[in-house]
Amino acid sequence: MDRRSISRRNFIGGTLAAGAVFHIAPRHVLGGPGHTPPSERKLRATIGSGSKGGGPAGGCDVVCDVDQNHLNRFNNGKRKLFSDFREALAVDGLSEVYIATPPHWHGLIAIAAAKVGLDVNCEKPMTHFIGEGRKMIETVRRYGRVCFVNVHGRLAHGGRLRKLAQSGLLGKPLTVCKRGGFKVRQWSGRTDLEAQTVPKHLDYDMWLGPAPFKPYNRHRTHQTFRGYWDYDSGGLGDMGQHYLDPIQFLLGKDDTSPVKIESYAPWPQHPEAAGMWGNVAMTYGDGTRIIIESGEWGEPKFTGMPFLSGPNGKVWDESGHKCDPPDLMQKLKAFPDPPRLKGWGTARQTRDDTNGDKPNVEAAHRSCTLVNLAALTIRLGRTLHYDPKREVFKNDEVANRMLNPPMRGQWHV
Repeated sequence: MDRRSISRRNFIGGTLAAGAVFHIAPRHVLGGPGHTPPSERKLRATIGSGSKGGGPAGGCDVVCDVDQNHLNRFNNGKRKLFSDFREALAVDGLSEVYIATPPHWHGLIAIAAAKVGLDVNCEKPMTHFIGEGRKMIETVRRYGRVCFVNVHGRLAHGGRLRKLAQSGLLGKPLTVCKRGGFKVRQWSGRTDLEAQTVPKHLDYDMWLGPAPFKPYNRHRTHQTFRGYWDYDSGGLGDMGQHYLDPIQFLLGKDDTSPVKIESYAPWPQHPEAAGMWGNVAMTYGDGTRIIIESGEWGEPKFTGMPFLSGPNGKVWDESGHKCDPPDLMQKLKAFPDPPRLKGWGTARQTRDDTNGDKPNVEAAHRSCTLVNLAALTIRLGRTLHYDPKREVFKNDEVANRMLNPPMRGQWHV
């Protein structure tokens, strides 16, 4: 078959679900005679229109959800509605997609969207497994797509803390300690679930997708899915990348990962339900540390630590107002301001998603890796040693098998 004649629908149906890859971008991605290039397309799609995607879906031309009740909210005759993301991505004229499904679907759908020439705006956490993230980077870059991941923002702590960290005034190594706000108890899973009848409005098999099959219970789906390891990592998965991405950015660690990850949490953890944890400490090769403390379990270990500190100074809170020495911020005025960060619209227009106000696929992979590393040390109940270049654990076969576990049925990246 002449590759130039492959329709978008056939391309998706024949390759994406099975994970096959074209190493040369097809014509509908590149543009050319008879093909509108992505930069000139206008339609937008939302995949997953529940609590997170419901708002954005209202402004989209295409909406996809496996729950018919969710779809019915957008059935006004003006939008194209689908229950299978592959059909949604096949709509002619589509230019960008917003992914708001549970995290176990993020990587697969983002990869599928990039392969058919769509720019990707994905909810956090970017991927459920570290191995998916590397594959997502490769695909997004191979097909020349723009990709942002929707965290709170890279200046969540104010631009001057980024400037301070990079100025050298605090000395090296730096430590950041983030306390509370992780919703650990709120998004803990239940251990007493009984099988229930799948409601007629929900395609539960498609909702599960690549995740292991488990008997349906309402608590496994729709918001409370966060409490189960098969789909997310509890409150850590919900809030972790929101907090950790800006910290990674201010520390200048967008291109690497910690080498040592240790946790204080109950063990053994339940094999299915995400539960409580106290703190996680992650140390980089140069001694830089990120510490997160839930404040919801056990004796707080890092109480009293400043938010940002180094050998020569401290900033006690995330606002940057209380410093030691007191003239720290006055000294900072002598240093140049960092470049301004660009938004989604500018990134798409210029085809350059670097230095964005949200992380691009490479930076988001690294901040999502922080979330996944923290979850793994909690689940395994031991200190982990990680190689950030090879993206594998050292001398730990069990942990390495959890980097990219097999997916169910036809699904794989």
